[in-house]
Amino acid sequence: MAGHRQGEVSRDTADPQRVAGPDVAGSDVAGPDVAGPDVVGAGVAGAGTAEQDIAEQDIGELDIAGVAARAGADAGGVRAEWVPAYLALLVEVSLTGRGPDAAALARVRASGEAAARDGLPLRAVIDVHLSATWLAWPDLPGIARARQVSQLRSVGQAVFKAADRSALALVEGYETAQRLVIRREEALRREFIDDLLHGRLTAGTLAERAERFGLRPTGGHVVCVAEGGQPFYDGGPVARHVEGALLSRFGVRDLLVATKEGLLVCVAADHAEGMAQAFVTHTEELAGEDPSLRIGVGRAHQGPAGIVRSYEEARGVVTFARRLELPERVLHASELLVLQVLLRDNAAITELVESVLGPLRDQRGGPGVLVDTLFAYFACGGVSTEAARRLHVGVRTVTYRLQRVRTLTGYDLNHPIQRHAVETATLGARLLGWPG
Repeated sequence: MAGHRQGEVSRDTADPQRVAGPDVAGSDVAGPDVAGPDVVGAGVAGAGTAEQDIAEQDIGELDIAGVAARAGADAGGVRAEWVPAYLALLVEVSLTGRGPDAAALARVRASGEAAARDGLPLRAVIDVHLSATWLAWPDLPGIARARQVSQLRSVGQAVFKAADRSALALVEGYETAQRLVIRREEALRREFIDDLLHGRLTAGTLAERAERFGLRPTGGHVVCVAEGGQPFYDGGPVARHVEGALLSRFGVRDLLVATKEGLLVCVAADHAEGMAQAFVTHTEELAGEDPSLRIGVGRAHQGPAGIVRSYEEARGVVTFARRLELPERVLHASELLVLQVLLRDNAAITELVESVLGPLRDQRGGPGVLVDTLFAYFACGGVSTEAARRLHVGVRTVTYRLQRVRTLTGYDLNHPIQRHAVETATLGARLLGWPG
């Protein structure tokens, strides 16, 4: 009987149709169902060749093309060319129990990158991947050939671990490609904004590129600019908050929010009623505690050149507010046209400042203190007590300094024409940063 059983075991071991799954090393059951492709030295001649033949035969038993097509249909009609290669990987794992190597994961990662470039949503990529896994599961050769619960558990663990690692590689590849696309899109957007605000685009080129970012260059546009103590930057909390709030209210058409040289810039069609006030409101929500925050609103102008002009106006009034230490946080270009007129002829305003205030250079310590006193005096409506409070000095000190101005320049602040000349020169000095 012993010899008879020994012969039966030998015949069963040699029969490839009785080969069991990969997890047999720890089996407690001896007999014809314990041998497997991973058993080394089992006495089977040409074990490596036999394993390869079995793998090729078993891959053919799984209808890879059919399962891939069903997975795509189950995921909503997704065309995923990487699924057949993934199914072949699962077949190999079910037979050998070995997980995917670095080369296999690299191929899966490349498949994820290709899916991102093809514009497939990530949820669809994961959906078809999981669908292919559960659809292939019953027909995987390692599963079909398992004879014991322990074997099924071992094969299942290997297959699902491979599926998990493959899914992770797929997502990594997808995210890598997506980051490249986003960076490329951001670079194109940055280049467009720079060209738009500097007027470097021709009409044809502008129309083509502006449409991509939801902006129609024809018609009128208003530009708003915000400046803070810290520079604004793309993707920052203030820029993201303002852009999201404005887009949700006014839509994605005819509205562009970006940063440029540390400024927060909003370009919008002039028919978007309430846009400027909404920009102010949402900017102050996150940056309102910044005492340096200034928001400039340009006038509405027509065409591509009008965008450049409105931007320059908005940026200009923000600069005026900073240099003149204006208390207002929101400034409209239409209300500060006189300052723009002053700077329009830079040579003329420079000559006025030098001719009126130039003699103040003879003051001990320079003209700075006297110019500051004049500016505070005019900003307070010519009230010496209020100017003294703003300058944190006594009223007699202000009176003395004003008298020194009259003595050095010869201009009498009680004379309307002469007072206007000194006030205009004082504003010009602040705007020019005189005396430097």
